[in-house]
Amino acid sequence: MKYKLFIGKISGIKIFVHWTFALLIAYVVYNDIKAGLGTTEILWSVAFIFALFGCVTLHELGHSLTAQRYHIKTRDITLLPIGGVASLEAIPEKPKEELLITLAGPLVNVAIALILLPFVHWPDTTEALQELSNVNGNNFIMSLLSVNVTLAVFNMIPAFPMDGGRILRALLAYKLDRVKATRIAAGIGQAVAVVFVILGFYGNPFLVFIGIFIFLGAQGEARYAAGRALVKGVTLKQVMMREIPALESHLTIRDAAQQLLQGQNKNFIVLTNNNPVGTLTHSDIIKALGEQGENALVENAMDKELISLPADTSLEDGLKQLQLSRKPLALVTHQGSMIGIVDAQNIAEFLLIKQAQKN
Repeated sequence: MKYKLFIGKISGIKIFVHWTFALLIAYVVYNDIKAGLGTTEILWSVAFIFALFGCVTLHELGHSLTAQRYHIKTRDITLLPIGGVASLEAIPEKPKEELLITLAGPLVNVAIALILLPFVHWPDTTEALQELSNVNGNNFIMSLLSVNVTLAVFNMIPAFPMDGGRILRALLAYKLDRVKATRIAAGIGQAVAVVFVILGFYGNPFLVFIGIFIFLGAQGEARYAAGRALVKGVTLKQVMMREIPALESHLTIRDAAQQLLQGQNKNFIVLTNNNPVGTLTHSDIIKALGEQGENALVENAMDKELISLPADTSLEDGLKQLQLSRKPLALVTHQGSMIGIVDAQNIAEFLLIKQAQKN
């Protein structure tokens, strides 16, 4: 995700805040000024936003640190105005693991609420209760406790991509296969989303946004689970392109552009004396034409970092490594020799064929 600021690292997990977080602060300050609040009240509001997102960070760390117990790494945590996102490198397959990893987040919020409970100054008058809408020094802790309870309860709504949807899927997966469990959980989530949208039109418009977010999240989760089922048991050897699109390193970018125009291949392996030394994508070719000119050599425009994967690597693991490396293609090898390549395009075509055969 672009335009995010690194703010620290905990247990090897990088934590970022997205630039749109600044818009949330600006929105809160604007509303406070519009309501006629003074500088002190505005500062309390801003402090509350930071404390709230500190709790959101702890929520995501609950997921991430529990995932580490099952050898699932977290690339990073990104804080957004709508909450936090922990980017796990893999989704737990076993129902028990998914259940515990997912429950860890809301349980962190419950724990925070319990820790804050002895320090809460409870309002003793109706006027004091009405003042809870504006955060100040007197109700700061109580407001933070209330928000943590709300986060725990809201996240337990059985709808993807919230924790409740994953918990429901994990429970169903004890009796059903994962794809069917996901399909049922996603269907329930979409029904909840429709209710949110309807309520939003008659009440809080923000519920419309939440409903759309839930609906699309549930739809995406169902598709993702179905896609993973298609690649289960498939190796790179079954998917790879055996006719390797190659360019010699001594050719010019003009030569590379001609091959790009004359064929269907968008990504090429660069060879020197029949040995792979790099990759060249259509983006690399266009960039080199603009910056270096058509007489530049392929070897000066190629990416010299190659990924090599054994032919018996599962397609799922291969996809994961491609995504983590952000490379367009990988060499497929057998006993140290290149026997083919895989890229996103031929993997997508394989999945389309598998889906058509399934139907």
